[in-house]
Amino acid sequence: MNFSQLPTSAIFLFCIAIAAVLVYLPFLVVGYGRVRAGYDMAAPRAMFDKLPPYAQRATWAHQNSFENFTIFAPAALMAYVTGVNSTLAVGAAIAFLIARLFYSIFYITNIPLARSLMFAIGSLCSGILFVTSILQVTN
Repeated sequence: MNFSQLPTSAIFLFCIAIAAVLVYLPFLVVGYGRVRAGYDMAAPRAMFDKLPPYAQRATWAHQNSFENFTIFAPAALMAYVTGVNSTLAVGAAIAFLIARLFYSIFYITNIPLARSLMFAIGSLCSGILFVTSILQVTN
């Protein structure tokens, strides 16, 4: 499948689906950390303090990914529903995915400045989608 030939509306939907998958990517690292720490099925949340630092950071990246998804998904859906057809909006949707992938990587590997930059880029991308949607319906 050649994604460059997809209609803009389909790209927004694909980006939402991929963003949903990216929410769980850090949790794979959490799972690995739980196995290494001796997973306790009776109290999975209570073992947080027993996790190695990288797995604790992965937990935070996972939680933040949920929070960010709740902003991105409506922004991309607004672009989809309002029929936004701009390269800026498509670029923002794709850049969001890239930024969130690197956000998790930088969080887990403990590179705070890069993590914060990726957070800012992802937030900007969601903002661009909101603005382009509003402009679409007001023009």
